[in-house]
Amino acid sequence: MASSSASVAEQARVPPALPLPTPPVEKFKIALCQITVTPDKERNIAHARNKIQKAAAKGAKLVLLPEIWNSPYSNDCFPVYAEDIDAGGDASPSTAMLSQLSRNLNITIVGGSIPERSGDQLFNTCCVFGTDGNLKAKHRKIHLFDIDIPGKITFTESKTLTAGETPTIVDTEVGRIGIGICYDIQFQELAMIYAARGAHLLCYPGAFNMTTGPLHWELLQRARAVDNQLYVATCSPARDAGAGYVAWGHSTLVGPFGEVLATTEHEEAIILVEIDYSLLQLRRTSLPLLKQGRGDLYQLVDVKRLNSQ
Repeated sequence: MASSSASVAEQARVPPALPLPTPPVEKFKIALCQITVTPDKERNIAHARNKIQKAAAKGAKLVLLPEIWNSPYSNDCFPVYAEDIDAGGDASPSTAMLSQLSRNLNITIVGGSIPERSGDQLFNTCCVFGTDGNLKAKHRKIHLFDIDIPGKITFTESKTLTAGETPTIVDTEVGRIGIGICYDIQFQELAMIYAARGAHLLCYPGAFNMTTGPLHWELLQRARAVDNQLYVATCSPARDAGAGYVAWGHSTLVGPFGEVLATTEHEEAIILVEIDYSLLQLRRTSLPLLKQGRGDLYQLVDVKRLNSQ
C-alpha cells in the first residue's frame, strides 16, 4: 500500500520536475551592476557599458543589470524611451550595446530590463545575451506592478505596459537561468516552474521602492531561494532621492539555503561574488524538499510545458 501511494504521489506532479542538468561550469563570478539612471538615455547606455566592462575586467562571467536602466521609471517615460528590440541596430541602441559587449568580452549578460515597443504595445523586457553576442532569450514582465498603498506609494504599470505571457528559462554558458522582472518575484509559482524546469539560478532585475523595499525585497529573494533550493540574484538601480520613483537599491545574491551571500546599500556599486553550483546538490541532499512534497495532495501545473508535451 505504501509503495502504491508513493507511486500515485509521484505521478501527481503535473508535469514532473526535470532532473537538475549538469551545468557547463561549477563555479563562476557573477556581477550585479547597481547603477544610477538619469533622464539622459545616451548617458545611461554609456554608463552601463562602462560598468559591464569593469565587471568583466574583474573576472565576471555573468553580468546582471537593473530593471529599466536606460530610462526613468515612469509611465510618462516608457513610451519615449522604448526600443524595437526585434528590429535591433539603431532601433535598439541599448540591446545593440549589450550584444556587442557580450561578444567582445566573452560573457553572458542578463540585460536588466528596458521599455520595449512591439507594434502598438509596450513591454518591460529583459534580454539575455550569450558569449557569442546573440540574443538567447527575451522575457517580458509577466506581473505588472499596480499598487496603491495610501499615503505611501501609488503606481499603475498597466496604464502603459502590456503583461508578458511566457515564463522564460534559458540555457547559457553559466547554467540554466530563470528570468523574472521585479514584481515577478512576488509570485512563487513562477519560481517553482523554473525550479521544476531545472533552473540553477533565478535572475530578477528589479526596482522595489522605499515602501515595499525595506519590507519585502530581501524577504522575497530568500524565500524564492530556500523554497526552490537554487541561487537568486537581484539587481536594482541605485537610489536617486530626487527621482519621481525612488528605488530601494540593495542588489543581492542569495544562496540555495536562503543565505545572503552578498549585498550592498543604495549607492552605485558592482557586487562581484562567486556562485558554486556544487552547493545545489548538497543542499538538496541534506533537505530533500522535492522528494518530500505531497504530490497526492497538491500539484504545480506548468501550463505551457504541459501543453507542449
